[in-house]
Amino acid sequence: QVQLVESGGGLVQAGGSLRLSCAASGSIFSINAMGWYRQAPGKQRELVASITSRGITNYADSVKGRFTISRDNAKNTVYLQMNSLKPEDTAVYYCKADAMSTPWKTPYDYWGQGTQVTVSS
Repeated sequence: QVQLVESGGGLVQAGGSLRLSCAASGSIFSINAMGWYRQAPGKQRELVASITSRGITNYADSVKGRFTISRDNAKNTVYLQMNSLKPEDTAVYYCKADAMSTPWKTPYDYWGQGTQVTVSS
């Protein structure tokens, strides 16, 4: 299977920046789309940003202009650069990979364990 390991979360003041990383490892045949989701306490998990294997990106309206998603296919890693952070960005951030572990299996959604991002006022 595919494993996702996240890093880069932490505590930051409003207006600050953080860069999240998520590296995929294990049995990987191919990785299609990758994305970042977040879930605040008492809230549903929501899509923050996604990126296809060809670099096509999509962002939630709430983060457009502030967050940038990118990926390094050679390293099987996806990044989320978060600038101008706001208290409402506080959440657990999860990375997701639409991947195939073997060429004879259908794509499957793999999730990281999540990394806490806390933005103080």
